[in-house]
Amino acid sequence: MNFDVIKAAAAAYEPQMTRFLRDLVAIPGESTGEEGHIRRIEAEMKTAGFDRIEIDGMGNILGYMGSGPTLIAFDGHVDTVGLGELSNWTFDPYTGYETAEEIGGRGTSDQLGGIVSAVYGARIMKDLGLLNDRFTVLVTGTVQEEDCDGLCWQYIINEGQIRPEFVVITEPTNGNIYRGQRGRMEIRVEVKGISCHGSAPERGDNAIYKMADILQEVKGLNDRLHTDPFLGKGTLAVSEIFYNSPSRCAVADMSAISIDRRLTAGETWEMALEEIKALPSVRQYGAAVTLYTYERPSWTGRVYPTECFFPTWVIPEDHPVTQAMVTAYSGMFGTPKVDKWTFSTNGVAIMGRFGIPCIGFGPGKEEQAHAPNEKTWKEDLVRCAAVYAALPSIYIQS
Repeated sequence: MNFDVIKAAAAAYEPQMTRFLRDLVAIPGESTGEEGHIRRIEAEMKTAGFDRIEIDGMGNILGYMGSGPTLIAFDGHVDTVGLGELSNWTFDPYTGYETAEEIGGRGTSDQLGGIVSAVYGARIMKDLGLLNDRFTVLVTGTVQEEDCDGLCWQYIINEGQIRPEFVVITEPTNGNIYRGQRGRMEIRVEVKGISCHGSAPERGDNAIYKMADILQEVKGLNDRLHTDPFLGKGTLAVSEIFYNSPSRCAVADMSAISIDRRLTAGETWEMALEEIKALPSVRQYGAAVTLYTYERPSWTGRVYPTECFFPTWVIPEDHPVTQAMVTAYSGMFGTPKVDKWTFSTNGVAIMGRFGIPCIGFGPGKEEQAHAPNEKTWKEDLVRCAAVYAALPSIYIQS
């Protein structure tokens, strides 16, 4: 394999990748509203010469190159988060900007740049004759990851009956190779009270006061959670609070919170629920502790309900997939750092639920995800496209 030729081919496609990414940024595409992104990716895949392109019932786009029996996938979710407080942006998030080194705009790092590099990585394989009869490359542009990570791949695997040999997650990796992440859960804690007129609060039972006690114990639980040497500490954070009351002149008769629970290695969803159920105030007040269910319709109208549990996953450092990625990177860019994500990815379903190996390498930086003034780097797009182009052949030959 001539790594210099692959690097040169990737560098030559920088203008096309830049244009493609800027086109995607200009199209709003939050979760459940990704159709514009999907249609633009479909057009680029056609231009890039993909052998087969499909849009499934949930709205994911799947582009294939090659005809071999071993399926190797590159996944990039195509939805973005919202814009947040616009006054925090110094430029229009959808118009974006471009310099000689950077591209700015919502989704540039998280993670429209990943699908751009994956499409052109496959194009380079075709240009340079790197495809062979031993493998097929699948590039997926997946939906609703920001809302419910991994749901798209539950659909692809369960309904599409598609099981790759392994999947490259193209989320931003800060120029490193990532081989795992903590899992997560979305938990609701709800406590009931009895309403009464606010002028005589002693006649009622204030649910907000009960929740205040629960909140302090939840905060303390975070400090006691397990730490794994590689993935780090399990965490929890209260992300939302709700109440019900007949009026502002009444005692609240319901209060609830949402908890974002991050699961490190060795923790289970059952364990995480039981830890909260065992808190003294939760038991004293008979609070209900449950998992949320996600059931928003996709942009095609498909509802595919799932519990909001997203498993932890780690691939060993000596796994053939990890080693193939390290070899592909090292052949062109020197010795990589092998690390893990702080946040969650579609790997929670691909490897976490289904046991299909995942490895992470993608353009951009984790710190740019969900932040104002989001940007990525053209050099990253080129580097990732080159590594993607080399990876399947190296894996097949190993």
